[in-house]
Formats: sequence, structure tokens, C-alpha cells
Amino acid sequence: MGETPFQCSVCEKAFSQSSLLIHHQTAHTEEKPFRCKECGKAFGQGIHLTEHLRTHSGEKLYECNECGKAFTQSSSLIDHQRIHTREKPYGCSECEKAFSKSMHLTQHMHIHTGEKPYECGECGKAFHRSTHLTQHRRTHTGERPYKCDACGKAFTDTWSLSRHFFVHTGEKPYRCDECGKAFSGPSGLIHHQRTHTGEKPYECVECGKAFSRSAHLIEHRGIYTGEKPHKCKECGKAFSQSSHLTKHLRTHTGDKPYTCKQCEKAFSRNSSLMHHQKTHSTEQSYECCNSFSESTALV
Repeated sequence: MGETPFQCSVCEKAFSQSSLLIHHQTAHTEEKPFRCKECGKAFGQGIHLTEHLRTHSGEKLYECNECGKAFTQSSSLIDHQRIHTREKPYGCSECEKAFSKSMHLTQHMHIHTGEKPYECGECGKAFHRSTHLTQHRRTHTGERPYKCDACGKAFTDTWSLSRHFFVHTGEKPYRCDECGKAFSGPSGLIHHQRTHTGEKPYECVECGKAFSRSAHLIEHRGIYTGEKPHKCKECGKAFSQSSHLTKHLRTHTGDKPYTCKQCEKAFSRNSSLMHHQKTHSTEQSYECCNSFSESTALV
């Protein structure tokens, strides 16, 4: 093993050459003397600027021996090769989860610290990851860059597009071990599994009521915030919960999906059906009483 006599006084990392130590120390001083003339981005080391310039020229010198994919930077190739080797050298000290990229570990750590450094300039909503902020911004811009080749439907992120493909293929790769029910996406399976476990991880801080889905908690919170995001296109009436809007829409459509099995009378709401069914139980009780008094009279 070669000698490393040049040691950094800040982090004690050692180097074989003084020039390497000087380059390394710019990481601590944040001195970035190498600036890109194209976009103004600055770097602490000349080699990093050289690699960066390839993002403008499109030159890709670093090719993967496994699949042939090429990259502008050697670090990108190293990250990519871990897809093939499945190597995950960056481990979380809190939960032992491991990652192939140091950046992914850094972003993951925000979950444990509660830190949300990526804030939307439009609405102030903050996120653990920069990718989540990028996706969120598209809710403001309306941008949907990922389009389905089969039907033309567009999505804000590649993950949603990938799941959408299953609509066309009919594929449902996510299966419940408990009952065998299959789903096209992992979130559908996770939500379904809570019907077996009874798990309700999303709790309201106001009243303590818990929900199996975050979307249900968000809707419930509308009771306290007064927010009514679900608006009827017919009359403009707004509701805090989507289920309330669904019920309201039946006043316009005349839809009555709840039918009484005794007399086949239909209702727009389940609560109305339940109330109606009591009239049958009252009738049966009355008939029973009449029958009993008549039989007593014969004795």
C-alpha cells in the first residue's frame, strides 16, 4: 500500500500527493475557482468542470460494459453499474436501509430528522426529496411530460406512467398473501393489506381519529380547516370530502344505487336505505303483536 503523507487538517483524510490534498481542501473551504462559461456553474476542481462541460457538448466517454449505456461523467457510470451489481454501499445508521447513491442516503435521512429542505416557491409546501418537489411543481404548471404510447394519456412522473401501462396489459403483479387479490400498483396492495391488519397509520392531531389512507386523513382535516376543495360542476356547491360530493351529485343525476331487498325501493344514500329498512322491521313487529293478541283471544 502506498504512502499517504499529506493529511487534511479538517477531516484527517490522507493523500499521496500534495496536489490531491489541495484539491480536496476546496471541499471544506467551498472555494470554486473553475467556472463553466456556458451556464455559470462553479467547481472546486478542474476535472469536475471538464466532466460537467460534457453535459453541454453531449459527449459520453464512460460506457457500461454490461449494457452499453454511456455517461458524461465517471461518477454517473459508477452509480449506474450498481444496478447490475446490486451494490448498496451507503447504509442508514438509523434503520439499516441501504442505497446505491450517497445522494439517496442524504435525502432518506431527512425522514428521520423530519427535515424538509425542498420548498415549493408557489405554495410553500416542503418535501424530503428534490424529486418530490419537481413532481409537485407540475401540479402548478400543469406539465405532464410522460405520455402513454397506447392511449396518449400523460403523467407528471415516470412511476405513474409505468403503473398506468398495466391498464392496457391487464397485468396485476402485486398480490395479497392473505386473500390472493391482485393489484396493478404497490400502493393499491399496501392499502388493501390494511383491511386485513386493521392498521390505520394516519391519525388526526385534532381529534385522534385514524385512517388507513393519507388521502382520507387530508379530506377529514377539511372539517377543521374549513377547506372545501371538492366542487360540484353543476351548481358550484363545495365539499370538504370527495365522498360528500359523490352523494351530492346524485341529486343532479337521479342515481339511486341503494335498493331495499324487501320492497325494491331505491335510494341515493345508504343512510336513507337504512332508515327505510326500519319501517319493515316495525311492520313485522306489529304483525307479530297482532297475531299474538288474536291467538290469546281464542283461549
